Amino acid sequence: MRRFGPMFRKEFIQMRRDRLTLGIMVGIPVLQLLLFGFAIQTDVRHIPTVVLDESRTPSSRDAIAAFENTGNFRIIAHVDGRDALDAWIARGDAQAGIAIPHDFPRDLARGSTATIQVVVDASDPLSSQAALAAAAGVAQVRNLAILSAAAGRSDLPLETRVRPRYNPGLRSPNYIVPGLVGVILTLTMILVTAMAIVRERERGTLEQLIVTPITKTELMLGKIAPYVGVGLVQMTTVLLLGRFVFDVPLTGNVLLLYAIALVFIVASLAFGLFVSTLVRTQQQAMQASFFFVLPNILLSGFMFPRQAMPTLFQWIGAFLPLTHFLKVLRGILLKGVGVTELWKELVILLLFATVLIALSVRRFQKTLD
Repeated sequence: MRRFGPMFRKEFIQMRRDRLTLGIMVGIPVLQLLLFGFAIQTDVRHIPTVVLDESRTPSSRDAIAAFENTGNFRIIAHVDGRDALDAWIARGDAQAGIAIPHDFPRDLARGSTATIQVVVDASDPLSSQAALAAAAGVAQVRNLAILSAAAGRSDLPLETRVRPRYNPGLRSPNYIVPGLVGVILTLTMILVTAMAIVRERERGTLEQLIVTPITKTELMLGKIAPYVGVGLVQMTTVLLLGRFVFDVPLTGNVLLLYAIALVFIVASLAFGLFVSTLVRTQQQAMQASFFFVLPNILLSGFMFPRQAMPTLFQWIGAFLPLTHFLKVLRGILLKGVGVTELWKELVILLLFATVLIALSVRRFQKTLD
């Protein structure tokens, strides 16, 4: 015990001096608790919905209000045609669409079955299942109300036809595998480059780089350049396995996907370099990387629908590169959309890459202290 006591005190003193590691060890459990407690919800509500009301009558407006009153649908826009409704869903701006035909009130008045079509973006199984159940519930409640008011009527006055789109079988691999491409790239690219500068410092090779005429920008770009090819190889491997093992469709332009993935990889590598400029050891780099990677996985929409998260966490997720890359992956692979629908995500990823490289260059100092 006489020998154990000094060793015990020495470790506490060293832990107190390493404030970054201590802060990460305390901060990660707090972050996990907040994310899992507040942000992670499987009860999907307030699904962004567009409405195509060709009838524009009190009865059609009552039907739309019935959908919105369930709390599962949040009306964000009214469109004038089927093409516009499809475009909203293809871009990912809406996850459901309600189409009411022009003869809807006439069918109700005649006693024949009136139909309402609900188009659901089934690329997200959790959101689509919530929409499917809510649509069926609306039809059931409306039918009971109409039948109770119309004595002697036996046939159902209202029929809701639900059309799942992009993933009609509601297959989970179609949702998970494209997301895994982004998650794997995020994990590996950030972890690898987060240790790039500190590895040079610990090995003593950073001094050799400092005395060279290379600029800070050239050094940073040279650090990430070799790993760009590694990231593309990783992406190709996951896509091939997803296609031939899990039968995940490759609907859209694969070259466009690789072009946008290149920007995302550079942004992830630059993020790792930025982390590398904040720490002093490889252990701290790994801990800090997990501290930043965890929100990317939980708040990006990879596992849990972002619509179910509180507004604050949705805003936090919007500042993560993975959130926008997942939209690109699922848009191209499952929906077959192009640059017209994804240009906003491309611009955001370019902005992320540029800003993170600039921050890394600014933070890095060609000194050993």
